Amino acid sequence: MSADRTRVAITGLGTVNPLGGDVASTWEAALAGTSTAHTLDNDWKERYGLSVDFACQVGIDPLTILSRPEAKKLDPSGQYAMIAAREAWADAGAPDVDPYRLGVVVGTGIGGVWTILDQWDVVKERGARRVNPFTVPMLMANSSSAHIEMDLGARAGAHTPVSACASGSEAVAQAFDMIRSGRADVVVCGGTEACVHPLPLAGFANIRALSTRTDDPEHASRPYDVDRDGFVLGEGAAILVLESEEHAKARGAKVHAYVAGRGMASDAHHISAPLQDGQAHAISEAVEDAGITAADIRHVNSHGTSTPLGDIGELQAVRQALEDETDQIVVSSTKSMTGHLLGGAGAIESLFSVLALRERLAPPTINIENLDPETPMQIAQNSPVALPEGDIAVLNNAFGFGGHDVAVVFTNS
Repeated sequence: MSADRTRVAITGLGTVNPLGGDVASTWEAALAGTSTAHTLDNDWKERYGLSVDFACQVGIDPLTILSRPEAKKLDPSGQYAMIAAREAWADAGAPDVDPYRLGVVVGTGIGGVWTILDQWDVVKERGARRVNPFTVPMLMANSSSAHIEMDLGARAGAHTPVSACASGSEAVAQAFDMIRSGRADVVVCGGTEACVHPLPLAGFANIRALSTRTDDPEHASRPYDVDRDGFVLGEGAAILVLESEEHAKARGAKVHAYVAGRGMASDAHHISAPLQDGQAHAISEAVEDAGITAADIRHVNSHGTSTPLGDIGELQAVRQALEDETDQIVVSSTKSMTGHLLGGAGAIESLFSVLALRERLAPPTINIENLDPETPMQIAQNSPVALPEGDIAVLNNAFGFGGHDVAVVFTNS
Protein backbone atom coordinates (compact mmCIF):
# COMPACT_ATOMS: atom_id res chain seq x y z
CA MET A 1 0.00 0.00 0.00
CA SER A 2 1.41 3.39 -0.92
CA ALA A 3 2.29 5.69 1.97
CA ASP A 4 -0.16 8.41 0.94
CA ARG A 5 -3.22 6.15 1.01
CA THR A 6 -5.82 6.55 3.73
CA ARG A 7 -5.54 3.83 6.34
CA VAL A 8 -8.82 2.15 7.20
CA ALA A 9 -9.51 1.05 10.76
CA ILE A 10 -12.17 -1.34 12.03
CA THR A 11 -13.81 0.22 15.07
CA GLY A 12 -17.04 -1.75 15.44
CA LEU A 13 -18.19 -5.36 15.19
CA GLY A 14 -21.65 -6.93 15.37
CA THR A 15 -23.24 -10.23 14.48
CA VAL A 16 -26.12 -12.61 14.90
CA ASN A 17 -25.52 -16.12 13.58
CA PRO A 18 -25.98 -19.78 14.52
CA LEU A 19 -23.11 -19.63 17.04
CA GLY A 20 -24.44 -16.64 18.96
CA GLY A 21 -26.54 -13.52 19.16
CA ASP A 22 -23.59 -11.16 19.54
CA VAL A 23 -19.83 -11.01 19.02
CA ALA A 24 -18.78 -12.21 22.48
CA SER A 25 -20.97 -15.33 22.52
CA THR A 26 -20.08 -16.10 18.90
CA TRP A 27 -16.34 -16.01 19.55
CA GLU A 28 -16.65 -18.09 22.73
CA ALA A 29 -18.65 -20.76 20.91
CA ALA A 30 -16.24 -20.73 17.96
CA LEU A 31 -13.19 -21.28 20.13
CA ALA A 32 -15.04 -24.14 21.82
CA GLY A 33 -15.53 -25.77 18.42
CA THR A 34 -19.32 -25.77 18.55
CA SER A 35 -21.32 -27.38 15.78
CA THR A 36 -24.66 -25.67 15.15
CA ALA A 37 -26.05 -28.01 12.49
CA HIS A 38 -29.23 -29.82 13.47
CA THR A 39 -32.27 -31.53 11.99
CA LEU A 40 -34.98 -28.94 11.37
CA ASP A 41 -37.89 -29.02 13.78
CA ASN A 42 -40.64 -28.97 11.16
CA ASP A 43 -42.45 -31.16 8.64
CA TRP A 44 -40.64 -29.94 5.53
CA LYS A 45 -39.08 -33.32 4.72
CA GLU A 46 -42.42 -35.12 4.76
CA ARG A 47 -44.44 -32.26 3.29
CA TYR A 48 -42.14 -31.34 0.41
CA GLY A 49 -39.99 -34.43 -0.03
CA LEU A 50 -36.73 -32.68 0.89
CA SER A 51 -33.65 -34.88 0.68
CA VAL A 52 -31.76 -32.62 3.13
CA ASP A 53 -33.62 -31.56 6.26
CA PHE A 54 -30.89 -30.00 8.40
CA ALA A 55 -29.20 -26.61 8.60
CA CYS A 56 -27.56 -24.10 10.94
CA GLN A 57 -30.15 -21.65 12.24
CA VAL A 58 -29.91 -18.42 14.21
CA GLY A 59 -30.58 -19.26 17.84
CA ILE A 60 -32.29 -16.06 18.96
CA ASP A 61 -35.71 -14.59 18.36
CA PRO A 62 -35.26 -11.19 16.69
CA LEU A 63 -38.32 -9.94 18.60
CA THR A 64 -36.30 -10.14 21.82
CA ILE A 65 -34.13 -7.34 20.39
CA LEU A 66 -36.22 -5.50 17.80
CA SER A 67 -39.59 -3.91 18.48
CA ARG A 68 -42.54 -5.69 16.91
CA PRO A 69 -43.50 -2.75 14.64
CA GLU A 70 -40.01 -2.50 13.07
CA ALA A 71 -39.58 -6.27 12.84
CA LYS A 72 -42.85 -6.54 10.90
CA LYS A 73 -41.39 -4.30 8.20
CA LEU A 74 -38.24 -6.39 7.77
CA ASP A 75 -37.63 -9.75 6.14
CA PRO A 76 -35.65 -12.06 8.47
CA SER A 77 -32.51 -11.13 6.52
CA GLY A 78 -33.19 -7.48 7.32
CA GLN A 79 -33.87 -8.27 10.97
CA TYR A 80 -30.51 -10.02 11.31
CA ALA A 81 -28.70 -7.17 9.57
CA MET A 82 -30.31 -4.53 11.77
CA ILE A 83 -29.44 -6.39 14.98
CA ALA A 84 -25.82 -6.81 13.88
CA ALA A 85 -25.56 -3.20 12.70
CA ARG A 86 -26.78 -1.80 16.00
CA GLU A 87 -24.30 -3.92 17.94
CA ALA A 88 -21.46 -2.83 15.64
CA TRP A 89 -22.48 0.84 15.86
CA ALA A 90 -22.59 0.69 19.67
CA ASP A 91 -19.24 -1.12 19.73
CA ALA A 92 -17.76 1.70 17.63
CA GLY A 93 -19.02 4.22 20.19
CA ALA A 94 -21.79 5.60 17.95
CA PRO A 95 -19.40 7.91 16.06
CA ASP A 96 -20.34 11.56 15.72
CA VAL A 97 -19.96 11.93 11.97
CA ASP A 98 -21.34 14.25 9.31
CA PRO A 99 -24.24 12.33 7.69
CA TYR A 100 -22.77 13.05 4.25
CA ARG A 101 -19.54 11.35 5.39
CA LEU A 102 -21.31 8.20 6.65
CA GLY A 103 -22.02 5.33 4.25
CA VAL A 104 -23.57 1.86 4.31
CA VAL A 105 -22.69 -1.22 2.24
CA VAL A 106 -24.53 -4.44 3.10
CA GLY A 107 -24.50 -7.37 0.69
CA THR A 108 -26.79 -10.37 0.28
CA GLY A 109 -26.88 -13.32 -2.02
CA ILE A 110 -30.63 -13.77 -2.33
CA GLY A 111 -32.39 -11.03 -0.37
CA GLY A 112 -35.87 -11.41 1.10
CA VAL A 113 -36.63 -14.95 0.01
CA TRP A 114 -38.98 -15.62 2.95
CA THR A 115 -41.02 -12.52 2.12
CA ILE A 116 -41.36 -13.16 -1.59
CA LEU A 117 -42.33 -16.81 -1.18
CA ASP A 118 -44.66 -16.23 1.77
CA GLN A 119 -46.46 -13.43 -0.03
CA TRP A 120 -46.78 -15.51 -3.20
CA ASP A 121 -48.55 -18.09 -1.04
CA VAL A 122 -50.86 -15.32 0.15
CA VAL A 123 -51.68 -14.38 -3.46
CA LYS A 124 -52.50 -17.98 -4.36
CA GLU A 125 -54.46 -18.84 -1.23
CA ARG A 126 -56.11 -15.57 -0.16
CA GLY A 127 -55.91 -13.23 -3.15
CA ALA A 128 -53.90 -10.19 -4.17
CA ARG A 129 -55.67 -7.77 -1.84
CA ARG A 130 -54.32 -9.61 1.20
CA VAL A 131 -50.67 -9.14 0.26
CA ASN A 132 -48.60 -7.26 2.84
CA PRO A 133 -48.19 -3.65 1.60
CA PHE A 134 -44.57 -3.75 2.78
CA THR A 135 -43.78 -6.72 0.54
CA VAL A 136 -41.59 -4.94 -2.01
CA PRO A 137 -39.54 -2.95 0.53
CA MET A 138 -39.03 -6.20 2.48
CA LEU A 139 -38.04 -8.47 -0.39
CA MET A 140 -35.71 -6.14 -2.32
CA ALA A 141 -32.04 -7.02 -2.03
CA ASN A 142 -31.12 -3.50 -0.86
CA SER A 143 -33.66 -3.58 1.99
CA SER A 144 -31.03 -4.16 4.69
CA SER A 145 -28.69 -1.40 3.54
CA ALA A 146 -31.64 0.96 3.13
CA HIS A 147 -33.04 0.35 6.60
CA ILE A 148 -29.62 0.64 8.24
CA GLU A 149 -28.95 3.84 6.30
CA MET A 150 -32.23 5.30 7.59
CA ASP A 151 -31.60 4.06 11.12
CA LEU A 152 -28.20 5.79 11.26
CA GLY A 153 -28.99 8.78 9.05
CA ALA A 154 -26.23 7.84 6.61
CA ARG A 155 -26.16 10.00 3.47
CA ALA A 156 -22.82 9.28 1.80
CA GLY A 157 -24.42 6.41 -0.10
CA ALA A 158 -26.03 3.06 0.65
CA HIS A 159 -25.02 0.14 -1.55
CA THR A 160 -25.81 -3.55 -1.91
CA PRO A 161 -23.39 -5.87 -3.69
CA VAL A 162 -25.12 -9.06 -4.82
CA SER A 163 -22.44 -11.55 -5.78
CA ALA A 164 -23.71 -14.79 -4.29
CA CYS A 165 -21.42 -16.14 -1.57
CA ALA A 166 -18.90 -13.34 -2.13
CA SER A 167 -21.43 -10.58 -1.32
CA GLY A 168 -20.39 -9.97 2.30
CA SER A 169 -16.70 -9.70 1.48
CA GLU A 170 -17.42 -7.51 -1.53
CA ALA A 171 -19.33 -5.19 0.81
CA VAL A 172 -16.25 -4.88 3.02
CA ALA A 173 -14.11 -4.23 -0.06
CA GLN A 174 -16.49 -1.56 -1.37
CA ALA A 175 -16.66 0.13 2.04
CA PHE A 176 -12.86 0.11 2.14
CA ASP A 177 -12.77 1.77 -1.27
CA MET A 178 -15.35 4.38 -0.21
CA ILE A 179 -13.08 5.53 2.59
CA ARG A 180 -9.85 5.39 0.60
CA SER A 181 -11.40 7.36 -2.26
CA GLY A 182 -12.53 10.11 0.12
CA ARG A 183 -16.27 9.53 -0.28
CA ALA A 184 -16.79 8.77 3.41
CA ASP A 185 -15.11 8.85 6.81
CA VAL A 186 -17.16 6.00 8.29
CA VAL A 187 -18.88 3.09 6.52
CA VAL A 188 -21.08 0.42 8.09
CA CYS A 189 -20.64 -2.75 6.05
CA GLY A 190 -21.20 -6.47 5.97
CA GLY A 191 -23.62 -9.10 4.75
CA THR A 192 -26.80 -10.93 5.66
CA GLU A 193 -28.83 -13.95 4.60
CA ALA A 194 -31.94 -15.78 5.82
CA CYS A 195 -32.82 -18.59 3.44
CA VAL A 196 -33.23 -21.72 5.54
CA HIS A 197 -36.40 -22.35 3.57
CA PRO A 198 -37.63 -25.38 1.58
CA LEU A 199 -36.93 -23.83 -1.84
CA PRO A 200 -33.21 -22.97 -1.33
CA LEU A 201 -32.70 -26.28 0.48
CA ALA A 202 -34.22 -28.15 -2.47
CA GLY A 203 -32.31 -26.12 -5.04
CA PHE A 204 -28.92 -26.52 -3.40
CA ALA A 205 -29.57 -30.21 -2.76
CA ASN A 206 -30.53 -30.83 -6.38
CA ILE A 207 -27.33 -29.20 -7.61
CA ARG A 208 -25.52 -31.54 -5.19
CA ALA A 209 -23.97 -28.70 -3.22
CA LEU A 210 -25.30 -29.75 0.20
CA SER A 211 -24.05 -32.47 2.51
CA THR A 212 -26.45 -35.41 2.66
CA ARG A 213 -25.49 -36.60 6.15
CA THR A 214 -29.08 -36.57 7.36
CA ASP A 215 -28.22 -39.21 9.97
CA ASP A 216 -25.44 -37.07 11.50
CA PRO A 217 -25.97 -33.36 10.76
CA GLU A 218 -23.77 -32.21 13.65
CA HIS A 219 -20.71 -33.58 11.84
CA ALA A 220 -21.84 -32.87 8.28
CA SER A 221 -19.77 -29.76 7.64
CA ARG A 222 -16.22 -31.09 7.55
CA PRO A 223 -13.90 -28.98 5.38
CA TYR A 224 -10.67 -30.74 4.37
CA ASP A 225 -11.84 -34.12 5.63
CA VAL A 226 -11.56 -36.94 3.10
CA ASP A 227 -15.27 -37.69 3.54
CA ARG A 228 -16.60 -34.15 2.99
CA ASP A 229 -19.64 -34.18 0.76
CA GLY A 230 -21.02 -30.65 0.62
CA PHE A 231 -21.88 -27.62 2.71
CA VAL A 232 -24.54 -27.08 5.38
CA LEU A 233 -26.88 -24.13 4.85
CA GLY A 234 -26.62 -21.40 7.48
CA GLU A 235 -28.13 -17.99 8.17
CA GLY A 236 -27.32 -14.73 9.94
CA ALA A 237 -25.50 -11.45 9.52
CA ALA A 238 -22.26 -9.72 10.44
CA ILE A 239 -21.49 -6.02 10.32
CA LEU A 240 -18.22 -4.11 10.62
CA VAL A 241 -17.74 -0.39 11.12
CA LEU A 242 -14.88 0.89 8.96
CA GLU A 243 -13.38 4.29 9.63
CA SER A 244 -10.51 6.32 8.32
CA GLU A 245 -7.63 6.14 10.77
CA GLU A 246 -7.58 9.93 10.99
CA HIS A 247 -11.25 10.07 11.97
CA ALA A 248 -10.87 7.24 14.47
CA LYS A 249 -7.84 8.84 16.12
CA ALA A 250 -9.51 12.23 16.31
CA ARG A 251 -12.31 10.84 18.43
CA GLY A 252 -10.14 8.43 20.43
CA ALA A 253 -11.84 5.32 19.11
CA LYS A 254 -10.59 1.84 19.91
CA VAL A 255 -9.34 -0.04 16.86
CA HIS A 256 -9.84 -3.79 16.51
CA ALA A 257 -7.69 -4.12 13.38
CA TYR A 258 -7.24 -2.60 9.91
CA VAL A 259 -8.45 -3.40 6.43
CA ALA A 260 -5.24 -3.22 4.44
CA GLY A 261 -6.08 -4.44 0.94
CA ARG A 262 -8.65 -6.08 -1.28
CA GLY A 263 -8.62 -8.00 -4.52
CA MET A 264 -11.46 -8.94 -6.85
CA ALA A 265 -11.72 -11.02 -9.99
CA SER A 266 -14.30 -12.89 -12.03
CA ASP A 267 -13.71 -16.33 -13.49
CA ALA A 268 -15.64 -16.02 -16.80
CA HIS A 269 -15.73 -19.78 -16.58
CA HIS A 270 -18.82 -21.51 -15.15
CA ILE A 271 -21.93 -20.57 -13.18
CA SER A 272 -21.06 -22.81 -10.21
CA ALA A 273 -17.66 -24.45 -10.72
CA PRO A 274 -14.72 -22.43 -9.33
CA LEU A 275 -11.57 -21.52 -11.24
CA GLN A 276 -8.26 -21.57 -9.39
CA ASP A 277 -6.66 -18.86 -11.55
CA GLY A 278 -9.40 -16.33 -10.76
CA GLN A 279 -9.14 -17.02 -7.05
CA ALA A 280 -5.35 -16.70 -7.14
CA HIS A 281 -5.61 -13.39 -9.03
CA ALA A 282 -7.92 -11.91 -6.37
CA ILE A 283 -5.57 -13.06 -3.59
CA SER A 284 -2.47 -11.67 -5.34
CA GLU A 285 -4.21 -8.35 -5.91
CA ALA A 286 -5.26 -8.11 -2.25
CA VAL A 287 -1.72 -8.78 -1.02
CA GLU A 288 -0.25 -6.26 -3.43
CA ASP A 289 -2.92 -3.71 -2.53
CA ALA A 290 -2.08 -4.16 1.15
CA GLY A 291 1.60 -3.49 0.50
CA ILE A 292 2.68 -6.65 2.31
CA THR A 293 4.50 -9.83 1.35
CA ALA A 294 3.42 -13.45 1.50
CA ALA A 295 5.57 -13.87 4.60
CA ASP A 296 3.36 -11.41 6.50
CA ILE A 297 0.27 -13.61 6.16
CA ARG A 298 0.01 -15.97 9.11
CA HIS A 299 -3.63 -16.97 8.97
CA VAL A 300 -6.26 -17.61 6.30
CA ASN A 301 -9.96 -17.72 7.06
CA SER A 302 -10.83 -19.75 4.00
CA HIS A 303 -13.97 -19.98 1.93
CA GLY A 304 -13.74 -23.69 2.84
CA THR A 305 -17.30 -24.86 2.25
CA SER A 306 -16.74 -28.63 2.72
CA THR A 307 -17.20 -29.47 -0.96
CA PRO A 308 -15.04 -32.18 -2.56
CA LEU A 309 -13.48 -29.94 -5.22
CA GLY A 310 -13.65 -26.46 -3.73
CA ASP A 311 -11.67 -26.91 -0.52
CA ILE A 312 -8.38 -28.17 -1.92
CA GLY A 313 -8.65 -26.00 -5.04
CA GLU A 314 -8.87 -22.86 -2.90
CA LEU A 315 -5.73 -23.73 -0.92
CA GLN A 316 -3.90 -24.48 -4.15
CA ALA A 317 -4.95 -21.00 -5.33
CA VAL A 318 -3.52 -19.52 -2.11
CA ARG A 319 -0.23 -21.30 -2.74
CA GLN A 320 -0.23 -20.15 -6.36
CA ALA A 321 -0.87 -16.54 -5.35
CA LEU A 322 1.70 -16.55 -2.57
CA GLU A 323 4.27 -18.46 -4.62
CA ASP A 324 4.33 -21.40 -2.21
CA GLU A 325 5.40 -19.24 0.75
CA THR A 326 2.70 -20.73 2.94
CA ASP A 327 4.50 -22.85 5.53
CA GLN A 328 3.83 -20.21 8.20
CA ILE A 329 0.08 -20.00 7.54
CA VAL A 330 -2.66 -21.59 9.64
CA VAL A 331 -5.99 -22.11 7.84
CA SER A 332 -9.45 -22.10 9.44
CA SER A 333 -12.84 -22.78 7.91
CA THR A 334 -15.39 -21.42 10.36
CA LYS A 335 -18.17 -22.70 8.09
CA SER A 336 -17.59 -26.02 9.82
CA MET A 337 -19.37 -24.41 12.80
CA THR A 338 -21.70 -21.75 11.37
CA GLY A 339 -22.69 -23.46 8.17
CA HIS A 340 -22.60 -21.46 4.94
CA LEU A 341 -24.26 -18.05 5.35
CA LEU A 342 -24.16 -17.43 1.58
CA GLY A 343 -24.29 -13.61 1.20
CA GLY A 344 -23.42 -13.26 4.88
CA ALA A 345 -20.47 -15.66 4.76
CA GLY A 346 -17.74 -13.23 3.74
CA ALA A 347 -18.94 -10.77 6.37
CA ILE A 348 -18.92 -13.12 9.33
CA GLU A 349 -15.62 -14.57 8.16
CA SER A 350 -14.20 -11.04 7.98
CA LEU A 351 -15.35 -10.63 11.56
CA PHE A 352 -13.65 -13.90 12.53
CA SER A 353 -10.48 -12.68 10.77
CA VAL A 354 -10.49 -9.52 12.85
CA LEU A 355 -11.05 -11.45 16.08
CA ALA A 356 -8.27 -13.89 15.19
CA LEU A 357 -5.90 -10.95 14.74
CA ARG A 358 -7.01 -9.23 17.92
CA GLU A 359 -6.94 -12.34 20.09
CA ARG A 360 -3.97 -14.03 18.34
CA LEU A 361 -5.97 -17.23 17.85
CA ALA A 362 -7.00 -19.05 14.69
CA PRO A 363 -10.40 -20.63 15.37
CA PRO A 364 -10.78 -24.35 14.77
CA THR A 365 -12.00 -26.23 11.73
CA ILE A 366 -14.13 -28.89 13.39
CA ASN A 367 -15.27 -32.38 12.32
CA ILE A 368 -11.98 -33.36 10.70
CA GLU A 369 -11.58 -37.07 11.36
CA ASN A 370 -9.32 -37.92 8.42
CA LEU A 371 -7.49 -34.97 6.94
CA ASP A 372 -7.39 -35.07 3.15
CA PRO A 373 -3.79 -35.98 2.26
CA GLU A 374 -3.98 -33.50 -0.63
CA THR A 375 -4.38 -30.61 1.83
CA PRO A 376 -1.35 -28.42 1.04
CA MET A 377 -1.31 -26.23 4.17
CA GLN A 378 -1.61 -26.42 7.95
CA ILE A 379 -5.22 -26.54 9.19
CA ALA A 380 -6.39 -25.51 12.66
CA GLN A 381 -7.71 -29.01 13.03
CA ASN A 382 -10.46 -29.33 15.66
CA SER A 383 -8.75 -26.90 18.07
CA PRO A 384 -7.70 -23.23 18.03
CA VAL A 385 -4.09 -22.48 17.10
CA ALA A 386 -2.09 -19.61 18.59
CA LEU A 387 -0.90 -16.94 16.17
CA PRO A 388 2.46 -15.21 16.61
CA GLU A 389 3.03 -11.86 18.24
CA GLY A 390 4.15 -8.85 16.24
CA ASP A 391 2.81 -7.37 13.02
CA ILE A 392 0.92 -10.01 11.07
CA ALA A 393 -1.76 -10.18 8.39
CA VAL A 394 -4.84 -12.34 7.89
CA LEU A 395 -6.36 -13.22 4.53
CA ASN A 396 -10.07 -13.86 4.08
CA ASN A 397 -11.37 -15.44 0.88
CA ALA A 398 -14.93 -15.48 -0.45
CA PHE A 399 -15.99 -17.03 -3.73
CA GLY A 400 -19.50 -17.02 -5.18
CA PHE A 401 -21.55 -18.78 -7.83
CA GLY A 402 -21.05 -16.93 -11.09
CA GLY A 403 -17.30 -16.86 -10.59
CA HIS A 404 -17.10 -13.96 -8.14
CA ASP A 405 -13.73 -13.94 -6.36
CA VAL A 406 -13.02 -11.59 -3.44
CA ALA A 407 -10.04 -11.53 -1.09
CA VAL A 408 -9.52 -9.10 1.78
CA VAL A 409 -6.37 -8.60 3.84
CA PHE A 410 -6.58 -7.50 7.48
CA THR A 411 -3.64 -6.35 9.62
CA ASN A 412 -3.16 -5.48 13.27
CA SER A 413 -1.12 -2.34 12.62
